[in-house]
Amino acid sequence: MAEQSPLEPRISAVLNTYNAAARLEEVLRSLEKFDEIVVCDMHSDDETRSIARRFGARIVDHERCSICEPARNAAIRAARCPWVLIVDADEVVPDALREYLYGLIRRPDAPAALRLPRKNYFMGRFMRCLYPDYITRFARRDCIDWPPTIHAQPRIEGRVDTVPRERTDLAFVHRADNSVGARLRKTDLYTDQETLRRGARSYSAAAYLLKPFSRFFHTYVQKGGFRDGIPGLVWAMLNAFYKFVTLAKQEEQTRL
Repeated sequence: MAEQSPLEPRISAVLNTYNAAARLEEVLRSLEKFDEIVVCDMHSDDETRSIARRFGARIVDHERCSICEPARNAAIRAARCPWVLIVDADEVVPDALREYLYGLIRRPDAPAALRLPRKNYFMGRFMRCLYPDYITRFARRDCIDWPPTIHAQPRIEGRVDTVPRERTDLAFVHRADNSVGARLRKTDLYTDQETLRRGARSYSAAAYLLKPFSRFFHTYVQKGGFRDGIPGLVWAMLNAFYKFVTLAKQEEQTRL
């Protein structure tokens, strides 16, 4: 952990885990120079906890649940430093970002929170259509609260600044398993959660054509997926399929 004067601003790196051993060592190595690492673990039964201990992380327990948001908020609440950097167990933090954050919090006009860019990969390729994929992951601990619902955005009290998209050196590196198979598995899981949140609803035949097409057009044309070659095309089609499955599951609930 970083050694600083008690008067220096301090940052806790916090993350939630469940059987996250595959990428965790690389992630924690990128966090070693923060003031503390807090791992909120949902009773992993792989090597997650032993890896976290090896890197000096403080482990707090959380009940196992199907989404990460409740454990993420618990990790934030368990932090001891006034600032928190919220990291997933497959996200690597570059040294340049750490240095930027410590410089930021020394400023008297520092914001309450910061939106950070993230680099995503699919089929082995950096996806320009997914960049900058802004995520609000840095904040004063007393200014942030994360609602316990899937894909929820944090509630921030105060000003939120954004890292310029040109600063690619400050972007999280997302090491997620974004294979086609993983994307399909997540589609089934996340659309179940979307259906619970949105509730049962019927749609017209036109909606089943137009809404997925709109998602495809947004990803492939407006976001520039065509620049990413075949992976961009596949990603756009999988995004359209995600929307189609969400509609179908909502419709199904009206017929049960």
